[in-house]
Amino acid sequence: MPAEQILTNARVVTADEVFLGTVAVRNGLIHDVSEGVSQLPQAQDLEGDYLLPGLIELHTDNLEKYMNPRPGVDWPPASAVLAHDAQIVAAGITTVFDALAIGDVNPKGERMRQLPIMQSAIAEAEQRGHTRAEHRLHLRCELSHEQTLEVFNELVESPLVQMVSVMDHSPGQRQFAKMEKYREYYQGKYHLSDAEMEVFIETQIANSRRYSDDYRRAIAVECRQRSLAIASHDDATVEHAQESADYGMSIAEFPTTVEAATVSHQLGLKVLMGAPNIVRGGSHSGNVAAADLADRGVLDILSSDYYPSSLLQAARLLADNNEGYDLPRAMRTISLAPARAVGLNDRGEIRNGLRADLVRAKSHDKQFVVHHVWRSGRRVF
Repeated sequence: MPAEQILTNARVVTADEVFLGTVAVRNGLIHDVSEGVSQLPQAQDLEGDYLLPGLIELHTDNLEKYMNPRPGVDWPPASAVLAHDAQIVAAGITTVFDALAIGDVNPKGERMRQLPIMQSAIAEAEQRGHTRAEHRLHLRCELSHEQTLEVFNELVESPLVQMVSVMDHSPGQRQFAKMEKYREYYQGKYHLSDAEMEVFIETQIANSRRYSDDYRRAIAVECRQRSLAIASHDDATVEHAQESADYGMSIAEFPTTVEAATVSHQLGLKVLMGAPNIVRGGSHSGNVAAADLADRGVLDILSSDYYPSSLLQAARLLADNNEGYDLPRAMRTISLAPARAVGLNDRGEIRNGLRADLVRAKSHDKQFVVHHVWRSGRRVF
C-alpha cells in the first residue's frame, strides 16, 4: 500500500453533500477532501464515479448460509468465513458485525452447536489477517431459550463482541403478533407437521414466560457494565419502547409498528430497519414498512440482515424515492449512523482524519455497482 494515494474526478459523497472532487489518503487515513480535479500525475482518475464511505453492517446472519449451504451439510468453518467475507466486501461493507444467535427456537436446529465454531473461525480469520472487511461480533440473545444466559456469559468475554441484542420470538407478540403469520413462517421454515407445530407453539410460550424477563434484565445489566451497545428487537408497543429505553438500550432493531418506532426515536434509540424491507417494498412478516418510517423521519439505520447487497441498493432507493432523503442522508443510514450507534468514531464518513474506508461505485439503472473497495487505505476489492 503506498503511503499516499490521491483519488480524483469522483462524485464524493460526504455526510452532507455531493461534489466532484478529490480525496487524498495518507497512511490509511483520509488526509484531505476537496472540490475539483487534481492534476497531479500520480492521482487516480475515478472517471466521475461515486466515492462513498465504507458501509457498516450491524446485523447479518449471512455467515450461517455458508456454514450450512444445504440441509445436513457442515462446511469447513475457515472456508465459510472467507466466502462470507468475500460477499460482504463485494457489497461495499468494510465493517461487519456478524450476528451469532444464542438460543435456537428451531427444534431441529444446529445454531447452538455451531456457536463456538463460528466464533472461533471469525476470530482466527481476523487474527491471521485473512478477512478483507473488519469483523466484529453481535450476540443475538433469544430470551425464550433456557441456555441463553449461560451461553451469553461465556461468549461475551470475546474481545470481538461489541454489540448485543435481546429478542423474544415467541408467538402472539412483537414480530409475530399475528398468529397466522407465526404459523406460516415457522411451520414452513422448519417443515413441522400440524401436531409438531402445536407442541412448538406451546413450548415457546411457556419458555418465554419462564425466562424472558429475567434474562432481558440480566443481559442489559452486563452490557452496561461492559459498555457494549445493546439493542431491543421487534418492539411493538409504546410500553416496549419505554422498557428498552429504561434498560439503557441505544438501538431499536426492527420495531414492528409506527408507534414503537416513533417513541423509540423520540427516546433517543436509533431505529434500525431491514434494507430488504426497503428493496422488497415491505416486511415479510406483515409488519410496518421501513419506507413508511423513512417518510415519518424516524428511520436512522439500515441493516442488510440476510442479503448483503441490499444495503447499498436500499440507500439508493431511499434517496430516489423518499422525500427528505437526499443521497448524503440516505448514505448516513448505512455508514455514519451505525458507526456512531456502536461507538465507532473513527469511520463512517468521508472526512479528514477518519479511516480511509471507501467504496467506488458506478451508477447503473438506478443502482450502485461496486467496483473498488478500500479498507484503511488498502484496496481489498
